[in-house]
Amino acid sequence: MAAGTQKRMTVLQATFIGVGSMVGAGIFALLGAAGAVAGSAVWLSFLIAGAIAGLQGYSFAKLGARYPSGGGLLTYLSKGFGEGHIAGIGAWLFFTAGSIVVAMIASSFGGYASSVVAGGDAGWAKALGVLLIVVMGCLNAVGSTAVARVQSLLVTLVLAILVVFAAVTIVNLDPALLAPSDYPGVREIIASVALTFFAFLGFGVITFTAKDLPNPSRQLPRAIYFALAIATTVYVAVALGVFGTLTADQVVEYGATAIAEAAKPTLGQAGYVLMVITALLSTTGAVNAGLYPSIGMTRHLASIGQFPPVFGRSVGRFPVGLLVMAAFASILVVGFDLTSIASIGSAVALLVFSTVSVGHFRLYRETGASVIVLAIGLIATLGTLIVFCTTTLVNEPATAIALVVIIALAVLVDLLWKRTRTNREAADPREQAGS
Repeated sequence: MAAGTQKRMTVLQATFIGVGSMVGAGIFALLGAAGAVAGSAVWLSFLIAGAIAGLQGYSFAKLGARYPSGGGLLTYLSKGFGEGHIAGIGAWLFFTAGSIVVAMIASSFGGYASSVVAGGDAGWAKALGVLLIVVMGCLNAVGSTAVARVQSLLVTLVLAILVVFAAVTIVNLDPALLAPSDYPGVREIIASVALTFFAFLGFGVITFTAKDLPNPSRQLPRAIYFALAIATTVYVAVALGVFGTLTADQVVEYGATAIAEAAKPTLGQAGYVLMVITALLSTTGAVNAGLYPSIGMTRHLASIGQFPPVFGRSVGRFPVGLLVMAAFASILVVGFDLTSIASIGSAVALLVFSTVSVGHFRLYRETGASVIVLAIGLIATLGTLIVFCTTTLVNEPATAIALVVIIALAVLVDLLWKRTRTNREAADPREQAGS
């Protein structure tokens, strides 16, 4: 079989992988946390975060069209900075951020599922979250075609239900609950943007679909733009519906189940049940999509020597990269609360995305990107990161410490691996990276 005939993913399927990852993280997991910071202005923070993600999406689309690879955005790091420590540290950080995204969404799934089967018991929530990671890990081991088909089905169902929910709640919303006079200050809204930006991390996953697209130079940018447009529209519409139905304090109190509670006034108990089911479907799809990059990403990085060769191997049908990400995510589900996981994931992703943007300035002549757009995107992303660090992290010292530890470990692991690789090559000149 020719290599080209193995690439069976369509633009729509690649789009749904990104949408599924984003919507699962953003709507069902972050409304309460974002509401605690931005109040009823959460819809605005989603809109701003979407605009920032769009600027990053422009950068990724240009890079992806020029350098399509199974290594996704990590390939862009290598092209911009070479195969040195910056690319290596960025790769370890992104792998970590991916695990955090999966963990956070799985935690959200566990919260909903435990409310159905175990009265919201915390132990059951963690167990069910880990179970979802295991099941979706098995699906990813089957192959990208299975992932794409399941994702398309899940996202179609979720989007259809969310569109109905948004339409019904917006028509019946109370304008007084969304009055700008009750919005917090600009600083608080910007601080919430750093949190809601987590809801858009899924678009980075799309860059890893290049290996499965027949014509990635044309199809990858389309998938990125489509996914961001769909996700931003859904986020803003649902946020307006929820905060136009419930007070900000109620949204914070309900937390992960806020969207289901918002369905009650207009759709009754049936609406609550429907939204719980939707949350389970959405978070399932998001974990499925979140695990997807682990295989192509780690194999690519192992082939160029950025990751140890073991990441290019499999244990039976299970690629090592997939096993490691699933295991790490499971540990996070058991050991961290939802908000802490979201905060760490946002900070790491903002750092990696900013680094990719810096690298793009070295490549813009090859990609044909506008320097002005790249500069605006970099300033917006770095600005969000700085505000996040000076607001959210200041109030979460444990999260700040965890972030520093993660960055330090990424640096340490990269240095140790590069030294080990150098020693091996010195001992045996025939041994090259990826051999």
